[in-house]
Amino acid sequence: MPTFQQAREFLLANRSDYAAALKGFQWPEPMPFNWALDWFDAELARAPESKDRCGLWIVDVALGEETKLTFAELSTRSNQVANYLRGLGLGRGDHLLLVLNNVAPLWEIMLAAMKLGVVVIPATTLLTADELADRVERGGAKVIIADEHQVAKCKDLPHAGVTFVTTSTSKIEGWKPLADAYKCPTDFKVDVPTGADDPLLLYFTSGTTAKPKLVRHSHRSYPVGALSTMYWLGLKPGDVHVNISSPGWAKHAWSTFFAPWNAGATVLMINQAPFSAKALLGVLERCKVTTFCAPPTVWRLLIQEDLKAPKLSLREVCGAGEPLNPEVINQVQEAWGLTIRDGYGQTETTAQIANTPGQKVKSGAMGRPLPGYRILLLDVDNMPAKEGEICLDLNDERPAGLMQGYADETGKLGGVNDTVYRTGDVANIDDEGYLTFVGRSDDVFKSSDYRISPFELESVLIEHDAVAEAAIVPSPDDIRLSVPKAFILLTAATPPTKETAASILTFTNQKLAPFKRIRRLEFVKELPKTISGKIRRNQLRKVEYEGSAPEVTRGVEFTEKEVLG
Repeated sequence: MPTFQQAREFLLANRSDYAAALKGFQWPEPMPFNWALDWFDAELARAPESKDRCGLWIVDVALGEETKLTFAELSTRSNQVANYLRGLGLGRGDHLLLVLNNVAPLWEIMLAAMKLGVVVIPATTLLTADELADRVERGGAKVIIADEHQVAKCKDLPHAGVTFVTTSTSKIEGWKPLADAYKCPTDFKVDVPTGADDPLLLYFTSGTTAKPKLVRHSHRSYPVGALSTMYWLGLKPGDVHVNISSPGWAKHAWSTFFAPWNAGATVLMINQAPFSAKALLGVLERCKVTTFCAPPTVWRLLIQEDLKAPKLSLREVCGAGEPLNPEVINQVQEAWGLTIRDGYGQTETTAQIANTPGQKVKSGAMGRPLPGYRILLLDVDNMPAKEGEICLDLNDERPAGLMQGYADETGKLGGVNDTVYRTGDVANIDDEGYLTFVGRSDDVFKSSDYRISPFELESVLIEHDAVAEAAIVPSPDDIRLSVPKAFILLTAATPPTKETAASILTFTNQKLAPFKRIRRLEFVKELPKTISGKIRRNQLRKVEYEGSAPEVTRGVEFTEKEVLG
């Protein structure tokens, strides 16, 4: 088996040759390996060609401020943070809850924790006090590092045995200042080698369909496994890479930590509050960004701007989180001459399936299996199918990017057997091996005995000029069991009227088979979403079946019959 460096070099050399990469790639040998020490420090921060290169670049649009740190500086500062955390009593296997926005200490703490062998629980700053308490309790956090805005939410957390650290420059009672870390020695000494299976990350899933699970990753699974993500994004040494995602979501680790630094690229973070598509385009132009990845929500906002106005340096553009609608892809292609390449993975894995650089992209398809992943589509009887649940074949070799398992409160792992891992997502495959996302296995529903994919209907809806975002869920029906209902967020200038409803339903009826027709719609002011931006269809189903609406503003509802007769 190759080393990490050899596997990386192979993928970089074959970045546009999918067939060669798929055939020749091997995951590195599962040996003692600490990515922060053995790759980041030893190669990026020490090699003459990269040590003085910018590793992290943060642009705060609202404040007009910028932070730049070289790979060498990040290595030194993370050593100081590691020594500081060690001084707080943190050691190998201890758990640290990290609740920060996109500020430099987030990257330094991640590197420091890896060096120490500390297990990080990344969390978004948008969590409620109850959600934070759940992460402390079920995650077993010994230390919490947060900014001053989280202090009030943490006041009722269990304090026994928990140390609180803040990035705030103001003194806060009961909290230790992270600023003290930068007074610590700049050299870090390792206690014992890091095993490939030593735990590194505990992620809480987004909870789209159920209570969040604890996903445990090792020092092998995300750092080494992110080689597949690096390949999908098309990254090269020296790139300036922007990924739009929130800390606390696994995609943040994918594309703003491991994948770009695997390639030796600069991580550029753009902080905005509120979000402005126009301002984002301005930073992409000014900072000469070469690779860009964003969720569908951002892409939908971008196409409302004049995409041809800025002079961009982009070479690769990608989308992730949920599949992109063809209308968005077409508009970007027309303006930039670049095709948004979709990619698929989970909190439980790194990128599994994607459209890779230089390869044919089929409209609507999320691509083909990435190097190192063997994909199966299985039906409910575990038999191969043209349309079925996306599964990972584990018989010959377990992909490095697969989680260790779901952890319970005791740390016991489950959820992965020796032969197959089931993702819970449904796709179909064509004769050339391209996979197209159908939906979550529990999002697909039946109407008059026909199977309905929400995403297919949503893709048609989003083509209408009045529709900003949409979600399809089943609505109970006495005759058909259920019928498709659309919850729609209209563009700002569109009124939620009967005439608007008629226009949308007439438009979709022309594009959908009769059994797929949208029978009901509701114009809402917001759609419930996870912290990673995925629409909570399960919450909308509750609205329909239980009349419960704690996370969605009810709006104006119309039926096909009353609108079109």
